Amino acid sequence: MDFTGWQDALNSLRPLTDWSGFPLDMPALFALAAGLGWAAGLRLYAMVFVLGALQHFGVIHLPAGLHVLAHPLVIGAAALMLIVEFFADKLPWLDSIWDAVHTFIRIPAGAALAAALAGGDNGATSLALGLLGAATAAGTHFAKAGTRALLNTSPEPVSNVAASFSEDAIFAGGMWMLIEHPLWFVAGLSVFLVIAVLLIWLAWRLLAQLFRPFRKT
Repeated sequence: MDFTGWQDALNSLRPLTDWSGFPLDMPALFALAAGLGWAAGLRLYAMVFVLGALQHFGVIHLPAGLHVLAHPLVIGAAALMLIVEFFADKLPWLDSIWDAVHTFIRIPAGAALAAALAGGDNGATSLALGLLGAATAAGTHFAKAGTRALLNTSPEPVSNVAASFSEDAIFAGGMWMLIEHPLWFVAGLSVFLVIAVLLIWLAWRLLAQLFRPFRKT
């Protein structure tokens, strides 16, 4: 019986990439920290679920500090919250309430996950990675929340749903790029963060104009 076809299929399921050697490759370590912060600010639960599941099934090898993501309880909790967020994120005004609450969740989570990459062996490295993760998570989160707040000034719900699905697509593409092409991801993240700063500034200006009449009364 010829098992060549089956062997080829199994070979294709071997790990896509191996991050277990960090922090030996410092540039890649900081790229991953920025990626974790970005993903935490955009889709925290989806990121935890995806990385945990891929690690659990041996598709990727995460650094030792992130092995906890592969625990079945963590994967299950992330999956549950992912389902809740999928629907909450597509309902007008509920999405902004969800974002407001998650200001206190996404940014600390981005910092903690990025800091965990150092494995607790180097305090300075952990701090630097945590700050990078917090900064990218904050930039992504506030750009997302500000854009959603502006969309909620429109009476129709279509724009909210379209924005949410667009964010889902951006997250999926970004995670694939982070795993397969980290250098291209860093280049794309740089552009994304510039756009995020502009979006935050624009949202602040427009929201301030919208609420100015209420402040005068």
